[in-house]
Amino acid sequence: MAQRLVFTGKQQVSLESFEPDHVSSGHVRVKSICSLVSTGTENICFNRLFEPGSHWDRWVKYPFYPGYSTVAQVEAVGEGVTQFKAGDRVVTRRGHASHHIVAAEQCYLCPNEIDTRDAAWFALAKITAMGAKAAQYQLGDSVVIIGAGPIGQMSVRWAAAAGAQKIIVADMVELRLKMALAGGATHTVARPIDQALEEIKAANGGLQPRLVIDTTGNETVFTHALQLAARFGRVVVLGDTGMPTHQHLTSDVITRGLTIVGAHDGHETPEWNSTRILSLWFDLMKSKRFNVAGLNTHTFAPAECAKAYEVCNTQRGQTMGIVFDWSR
Repeated sequence: MAQRLVFTGKQQVSLESFEPDHVSSGHVRVKSICSLVSTGTENICFNRLFEPGSHWDRWVKYPFYPGYSTVAQVEAVGEGVTQFKAGDRVVTRRGHASHHIVAAEQCYLCPNEIDTRDAAWFALAKITAMGAKAAQYQLGDSVVIIGAGPIGQMSVRWAAAAGAQKIIVADMVELRLKMALAGGATHTVARPIDQALEEIKAANGGLQPRLVIDTTGNETVFTHALQLAARFGRVVVLGDTGMPTHQHLTSDVITRGLTIVGAHDGHETPEWNSTRILSLWFDLMKSKRFNVAGLNTHTFAPAECAKAYEVCNTQRGQTMGIVFDWSR
């Protein structure tokens, strides 16, 4: 019997059995190998850290099935599917479950050179690629990335791959800052963001950075992000807060001519979409120009889901990649 994780209410998670559908034309049946917890998104959903009427409130209804970053093995293919065969390893934007029936075009072949648990970062890499696109990086650019959680870590690596010269990461957690340095950050700042301006300028030759990327999803950070950007700079809002009415503009926008742009997973275009991004990401991974080694810190069996979310909520400073191992 197949199994999957389900949120049955606020701060309530369990493992339930279900019967997958039959494999229909154009679809594949996959058996999960592992799935990565998106700690930012899933914590917001798990704890209902969002205001009534927000898009989060419209999305999170019980039973709610979390997760969207799964590496799996193809078990069977439906009529008309020619790009996959049984035994292929694929990634797919599906939740924490042992089995899935997926439209073939929503699966992507995982190169043999890439470790399975490293490949589980594909969805967060895709999301942050939207932030990199919105940033409009230039060679030799300077950027401050606020927050060094999973989204921040991926943002650091895209900035490095895009040729940014100064990649300054602000976070209060030492482990996260070490991981950011391993991924291409040039400087780290371990101060509250409202006290970080002078240290950031010092790391950037006395200047404020052209780019600021807020990856935190913390509504109070937005105001400080605006204060950090250089004149005519650009602020990318990549972290999606559950409290958008608590975000406020400052006079920095008008006095220094700032551009504010939101970046979101769904902002696909014919030129910049999942297929294009994952093809690029896999190539960067294979050539070692995008390194996620060491980012996975915890592995749980699906039956340990309550413990996994407890760790996710109470030990944020000691966690990064939390993986469910579906072979257990």
